[in-house]
Amino acid sequence: MKVKTILVSQPQPASEKSPYNRLIEKHKIKVDFRPFIHVEGVPAKDVRQQKIDFANFDNIVLTSRNAVDHFFRLTEEMRFKVPDSTKYFCQSEAVAYYLQKYVQYRKRKIYVGERTIADLASVFQKFKKERFLLPSSDILKPSIPETLDKMGINWTRAQLYKTVVSDLSDLRDVYYDILVFFSPSGIESLFKNFPNFEQNNTRIAVFGNTTVEAAKQNNLRIDIKAPAPKTPSMTMAIEQYVEKVNK
Repeated sequence: MKVKTILVSQPQPASEKSPYNRLIEKHKIKVDFRPFIHVEGVPAKDVRQQKIDFANFDNIVLTSRNAVDHFFRLTEEMRFKVPDSTKYFCQSEAVAYYLQKYVQYRKRKIYVGERTIADLASVFQKFKKERFLLPSSDILKPSIPETLDKMGINWTRAQLYKTVVSDLSDLRDVYYDILVFFSPSGIESLFKNFPNFEQNNTRIAVFGNTTVEAAKQNNLRIDIKAPAPKTPSMTMAIEQYVEKVNK
């Protein structure tokens, strides 16, 4: 069956140069964007119940822009002035760049990994005797705590925000040829919103091994999967599939 409509379970890209735009123009298909999950901040009182005192930490480990936003949201709500001496360990350049929204680079000590926390292993060792705070969501990739534990550093997790299922009730009677998922939470949202969802002719596209497993556990047929050697991105995988079925 030909593909005419696609729903991507993420926010619409801000850039006009998004590869989805090329997909739309080249194949004349409709692509809609709708986050299946969203992030909500944890209140200050709940953070205090975790026995988190920001004053006890000289180092902040940041793995995402959400972590950056909610760390500074909480410090403001709790009226804690972050010392200029605080060191920031950013998982990637994108996270470090976003950090500039809250701090001036030239006045702060900021360490940046290429892609993962493991890239900063040698830097962590220099401050092994100090305490590290990891601002996180209620959902945390197991590889992150495993990596920090292997480094043998003294770190504490602070759950400052949580992932929440979005209300998709307005999509109840809307049909798409392809549904695109990037996380197990997206799959969970689909079935929480539509417990009686039946796949039928709907194609399912998934990104990443954990999303693949979530789809299988929910008995979904996976028609498009990324990354793969020839299709490292989701848009490339979708385009390859569309070119095949829309002949």
